[in-house]
Amino acid sequence: MKKNVTRNVALLLAFAFLATIPAQAGETTSTATTPVQMTVTVNTLGENKRTPVIDRDDVVVKQGNQRLEVTGWSPVSESGSGINLFILIDDASDPVVGSQFGDLRAFINEQSPNTAVGIGYMRNGTVKIAQNLTTNHARAAKALRLPLGSSGAYGNPYLSVIDLMNRWPDNANRREVVMITDGIDRFRGSPRYRGLNFITPDADSASRVAQRTGTTINTIYTRGVGRLANNFWEITNGQNGMAMLSDQTGGQSYYLGTRNAVSFQPYLDDIQRNLDNKYVLEFRAVPGAKAGLQHVRLSTEVAGVELNSADRVWVNAR
Repeated sequence: MKKNVTRNVALLLAFAFLATIPAQAGETTSTATTPVQMTVTVNTLGENKRTPVIDRDDVVVKQGNQRLEVTGWSPVSESGSGINLFILIDDASDPVVGSQFGDLRAFINEQSPNTAVGIGYMRNGTVKIAQNLTTNHARAAKALRLPLGSSGAYGNPYLSVIDLMNRWPDNANRREVVMITDGIDRFRGSPRYRGLNFITPDADSASRVAQRTGTTINTIYTRGVGRLANNFWEITNGQNGMAMLSDQTGGQSYYLGTRNAVSFQPYLDDIQRNLDNKYVLEFRAVPGAKAGLQHVRLSTEVAGVELNSADRVWVNAR
């Protein structure tokens, strides 16, 4: 009888111990969660340009070490939403960028019917809208004009894109930006903000706003005008800011050293491939005490592809 009691106590202690072991990394836990959405680009790797079929169960989303429940996965074209695509041109750009407008107009005219295109010019830390979002792509293409060759008093492309993102229309369309700029912050001109490897803090602010609003930002380098545009440090810092902004928001950054590209066509072709492979991902994330951005990591075991998205997603509070 004594042996049986001892054995039963041992079993109870063992079960109690097992109950305290946390879920293994990679397993979905039952922690209270909230639904969120983000836009994902499916990129093919290597020479294989044919995108394989990816199902919802093939997508892995992790928040820390916790695997999250994926509740939805569909191409943007099948999700019931379209794309709001804004092309922003820095008014501080050298007007020679006008030689690229033929390729840019062709890119605009080739957009799908569910993509609304807008044209804006970055100046004085704001965006001057030349054409608001429209599915009349020919009208959008006609709105292109040569840049003024002047940044204004508060020249800062990162403040400008923030101004645009704060004015996004409230609809279900996915949000995409193509910024054509040298990335140089002409507003913060004191010696404190000079030197190699400096990235303006406004690039980080733009990144946070983009991730909060679900905006993917692609950047294309073109030389600007004035003394700063001929300074190697300023050019490098500007390109670093552009690259950081694109990387953190799930976009791509394009430049060819410190020179202008002969043609934007390869860049625009790559952006178009990414637009054609946009998906809407829905999952349940673990909220914090306050609403805010949460880091997530995406992956898939499907060979030959990678999932490209923003580093963080906005999650409402508990």
